[in-house]
Amino acid sequence: MPQHQMRNRWVKLGDFGLARLVDPGTWSQTTLLPWTMGYMASECVSSGKASKESDVYSFGAVTLEIACGRRSIEPKYEESRAALLAWVWDSFGKKRLLDVADGKLCLDSDIKQMERLLMIGLRCAHPDHNLRPSIRQAIQVLNSEAPLPNLPRTRPTPTYDVAMASGAKASEPYFSTLTITVPR
Repeated sequence: MPQHQMRNRWVKLGDFGLARLVDPGTWSQTTLLPWTMGYMASECVSSGKASKESDVYSFGAVTLEIACGRRSIEPKYEESRAALLAWVWDSFGKKRLLDVADGKLCLDSDIKQMERLLMIGLRCAHPDHNLRPSIRQAIQVLNSEAPLPNLPRTRPTPTYDVAMASGAKASEPYFSTLTITVPR
């Protein structure tokens, strides 16, 4: 689980790097713990293979949590707001991105910097792993050294070919087991 904490309004992030903890060649069955919901990229869940791109997705999820002041999955909210990423992307599509920002942070923060934080969170958590930036590129955007990313107004549907990622031929059947544990 990514560990992050805020001290004196400075955020410390740590324990990213699912990709370095998992041997992609041997991880054939995935068991997700409750805390991973919302932090794992769809291709990682589908294939059971972690990558640098799936780590970038996790970084994006935590970035959005910090900017919005809430967890990635919140069952207590109405359905349209329960999944943070979907809610932020929907608000972006309606040109109301800053409505999702944590009011406590927006009072003191530069609005343009908050927009950068939200936009890079969305880009890092993009459903298409090929369109996610590197962490270096994300930091350049956050430091205003690179322009804001271009994002579609509607959240793209995740597409991932599990069979091809597993090394199976397209003509061969591919079976994968996935167990998800959700807290009550």
